[in-house]
Amino acid sequence: MVQQPTPPTMDEDDDESNVEFKLDGEAEKDETEQELERLVFGDSAAFRDGLKDFALDEQASEEEDEEETAPQTGLAGLDDADLFFTDTGAENTALQLTTTADSDSDDGLSSRQQAAWEDSEDERTMVSLASQPRLRKLRRTEAEDVVNGKEYAKRLRRQFQLLHPRPEWAQHSLQRPAKKKRRLSENAASDEEVSDDAMDVDEDLPSVAPLAKLLQDAESLVRPTAPGTGKKRKIRPEVVDIQRIKDIPGIQPSAITSLSFHPQLPLLLSSGPSSTLYLHHIATSPPAPTPNPLLTSMHIRGSQLTTTSFHPKDERIFLSARRRYFHIWNLATGRVEKIARVYGHQHDQRSMERFKLSPDGKYMALLGSARKGGGVVNILSASTLQWVTQVRIESRGGIAEFEWWRDGRGLCIAGKNGEITEWHVDRQEVIARWQDEGAVGTTTLALGGQHEVVKSPIGADRWIAIGSSSGIVNIYDRRAWLADSKANNKDQTSLITPNPKPTKTLGHLTTPTSHLKFSPDGQILAMASQWKRDALRLVHLPSCTVYGNWPTSNTPLGRITGVAFCAGDVLGGDAGTKAGGMVQTATDAYALLAVANEQGKVRLWEIR
Repeated sequence: MVQQPTPPTMDEDDDESNVEFKLDGEAEKDETEQELERLVFGDSAAFRDGLKDFALDEQASEEEDEEETAPQTGLAGLDDADLFFTDTGAENTALQLTTTADSDSDDGLSSRQQAAWEDSEDERTMVSLASQPRLRKLRRTEAEDVVNGKEYAKRLRRQFQLLHPRPEWAQHSLQRPAKKKRRLSENAASDEEVSDDAMDVDEDLPSVAPLAKLLQDAESLVRPTAPGTGKKRKIRPEVVDIQRIKDIPGIQPSAITSLSFHPQLPLLLSSGPSSTLYLHHIATSPPAPTPNPLLTSMHIRGSQLTTTSFHPKDERIFLSARRRYFHIWNLATGRVEKIARVYGHQHDQRSMERFKLSPDGKYMALLGSARKGGGVVNILSASTLQWVTQVRIESRGGIAEFEWWRDGRGLCIAGKNGEITEWHVDRQEVIARWQDEGAVGTTTLALGGQHEVVKSPIGADRWIAIGSSSGIVNIYDRRAWLADSKANNKDQTSLITPNPKPTKTLGHLTTPTSHLKFSPDGQILAMASQWKRDALRLVHLPSCTVYGNWPTSNTPLGRITGVAFCAGDVLGGDAGTKAGGMVQTATDAYALLAVANEQGKVRLWEIR
């Protein structure tokens, strides 16, 4: 039978905590057992005594902190950072003193979000500064020893900034305002008009400010001609010394249909149906940190760019698509202007996709809409953009291609039936008409080189190359025409015979000729066809021989959609020098050849 416990008895003087429950028959505990139980489990009296001791310890620690923070006098109260400093030059003394005075600030950077390198565990990490000799310089006072991880990181950062001051470019980057996207558009009455007229200037890529600086320092980018070095350099006719260099970085999202170099600066302009224009700085020498970096780009919504070109005399870029308007981008101001129509000639200019700027920068020639049995070229002033005059030719199938004379005083227009028209701007009349020999569907033409005939009635170009749909390329020597007319005392009306003989006929291309491009001095002609892979050849002038050592079967050309030449002097400069913030290219190259393909790649070769 289980015995019931007896209720506890309580004396008046006993505390509730001392109440003991006893079972019947249980022996009372002696003093030794009670002392042992109190030591193991504790009691309320010991707990209260512990609270009193804790309060006394807190008060004592606060008094010690007040004594440590009390102002001191003499050298004993100075920080180590005030007693010692690192001598890095007179110009950095002010920066060192400022950094020492601002030791309480983290690093001068403010952010709304927590930095990625901040860790909450740093506050619980303790580091001894006096135990290691390398860390003693981080102390503020000689008696200071242990700091937490956050304070330790702050002092390490301050010491690093003291030894390595922030560079000027980093300071400029911190002060740069936030980037914004601007939309340039005309007043649109509907969503359709907005899609046609609106333009987005992409400022995520480098803005026009670095480019404007680059253009302001144009003289320092162009290699000055030393005395005695103005003699024309000639290249070998047997083999071409060509070497591949770093390609243009990145791949454009579409084929590159327009490719051109700036006539005076090492800049490359490329565009295509992706509606984006790219501007690269050509810097291929070893001192360049990034070969051929991208300077800036611009995207025009709803306009698949067909033709883009530098203005030869100022900072403007002309760009057009298969639209009734074209745009002008001013690199100096960043403004984009839209030219909507050619007043009085809208019926002749339903598309502005193909244009050519004259080498002197005065005129802009726009290929008009095809007419039955002929073609039209409208001439605009490049400065006022007003209509000046018009050229009409009678050619079956319309106009295949046209090109400005080197001096900008006239045009050479090729009809699709092979008839070539020489037209003078100032006189506004046709100087001569002649037929390309064996022409079967003329596709393109190019003018190059320069002759020495003064006041030539057909311009200063020596060579003219004409390509056809059969792949045949005819090369004519215009200087021989002038010499023949002078020897026979012919007048200007009969300057060119109706059926001249070509100097050389080249049949190395088997598909229609799509590109003909002369080097700046006319010693090399590049001819290509986009209808067959790797269909490109280089021709030496005046021998008119095709180089056989390049391209080879391993040359990565692809289907060619753009060809451009740049003179080696434009790329010149001393190695390691800088101008306008851009690294210059040091090269003795004769010329630079750029080839674009339908995959969106631009590859570069250096001709020596």
